[in-house]
Amino acid sequence: MKDKFEKLEGLRLEAKLGGGENKIKLQHEKGKLTARERVQLLVDEGSFQEIDAFVKHRSNDFGLEKQHIPGDGVVTGFARIEGRQVVLYSQDFTVLGGSLSETNSLKICKVMDMAMKIGVPVIGLNDSGGARIQEGVVSLGGYADIFLRNTLASGVIPQISAILGPCAGGAVYSPAITDFIFMVKNTSHMFVTGPSVVKTVTHEEVSFEDLGGAETHASKSGVAHFVFDNEVETLANVRKLFGFLPLNWKDQAPEKEFDFKKDLVNEKLDGIIPANPNKPYDMKEIVRLLIDDSDFFEVHSNYAQNLIVGFGRVGGLVVGVIANQPEVLAGVLDINSSIKGARFVRFCDAFNIPLLILEDVPGFLPGTEQEWNGIIRHGSKLLFAFCEATVPKVTVIIRKAYGGAYDVMNSKHIRGDFNFAWPSAEIAVMGPKGAVEIIFKKEISSSKNPDEKMNEKLEEYIEKFTNPYIAAERGYIDEVILPRETRIRIVQAFQLLKTKVDFNPKKKHCNIPL
Repeated sequence: MKDKFEKLEGLRLEAKLGGGENKIKLQHEKGKLTARERVQLLVDEGSFQEIDAFVKHRSNDFGLEKQHIPGDGVVTGFARIEGRQVVLYSQDFTVLGGSLSETNSLKICKVMDMAMKIGVPVIGLNDSGGARIQEGVVSLGGYADIFLRNTLASGVIPQISAILGPCAGGAVYSPAITDFIFMVKNTSHMFVTGPSVVKTVTHEEVSFEDLGGAETHASKSGVAHFVFDNEVETLANVRKLFGFLPLNWKDQAPEKEFDFKKDLVNEKLDGIIPANPNKPYDMKEIVRLLIDDSDFFEVHSNYAQNLIVGFGRVGGLVVGVIANQPEVLAGVLDINSSIKGARFVRFCDAFNIPLLILEDVPGFLPGTEQEWNGIIRHGSKLLFAFCEATVPKVTVIIRKAYGGAYDVMNSKHIRGDFNFAWPSAEIAVMGPKGAVEIIFKKEISSSKNPDEKMNEKLEEYIEKFTNPYIAAERGYIDEVILPRETRIRIVQAFQLLKTKVDFNPKKKHCNIPL
């Protein structure tokens, strides 16, 4: 019996070594951790239960018969993060470059299937050279098997991808379907076709980093939701994100204890809005003052910065924050921010996370580039997402709420539950100057002193329309509140809405304007 025990220990040791000491050394020299080191950093100590450690590939072509390594390039199993269950897989670059084989994909599919059965999130740690060329179509079929499971799991369990090395070709589509993507500066790369193919086809010279590096995808393409300096920081923030998420679509996000007796009045909020309505300010300052402990976990912080999205807690409850940012493009909505916002709203709605909307929006960005690239279609995605969402939704109009953007940003008309406004709120079809130029065009042009008449009509229009009280008279605004009172009101609102139930019409699925 002792021999059998020793054999098992030997096999376990062989599996843990992956591609061997030399390959592990090379991985470390690149500034990268091994598959198992990543898992240990990510999960609670001692909680990882590995499965399929002895699986080997089944191919004997092109010299593969000499490289039957236990585990076959991916570590799979179950663990806990902050005491809550999670399923994960971690690609092992030391084994044939982490390339995807038939058995490699079967291991990933097995744990994903189990995640769906038990209702827990999946985290994928990606570091792979792509499909295993020696296996041909079998490897491609393996990718498709994973894509299908990503799709079926969407909206059922949260899915998180960390790109910790190369991710190219068909491999990029699995992370793209998942809910959140993390990347590491100077280490992670994602692209459908690499620089050499780009040069051959389009004659463009481009580096790996510029084409598909972390900062490119975090700021230009919007593919990456988060980017960090190194793997340790990245995995720590995967843990942090996990702490804001429910385990599945029937679950609730973790609630923290909150002292409802403490003073929630914050007079700092009274002094943030400038006297000049055209002067910018940092909306993130308001966000931090409204959420618990100023702990805001921003998503897509480097992309479409005219809209802020992210997670925080209000009265101990996790909320998704969507806020216009007057410091960038005056907070207008454009194509990229609309897509960014819609994706985030739909994630929160899928997983029972209430929404806090902070509004200061002068409208949609005008121009031929926006119109020709489909601002109508893309802008309607954000509108669709808010209309469709049945989770608790609380809006605070901070300053501007002009035109169709007023409707889009979770107005009362599209099932906003509580809609508050500060006294500084300006709710109108358009800005005062543009409105006056249209309404009083003849009167101003025929005046002996057009400038004086313009100023007179401008004051008249501002007095009558650019305030929250007409909307409040009609019940479109539930209450006009002092800025200092905002935290009290939203804490009360979200507590009241904990038992909210709302439904959409029965259907197979919607047809969002993609």
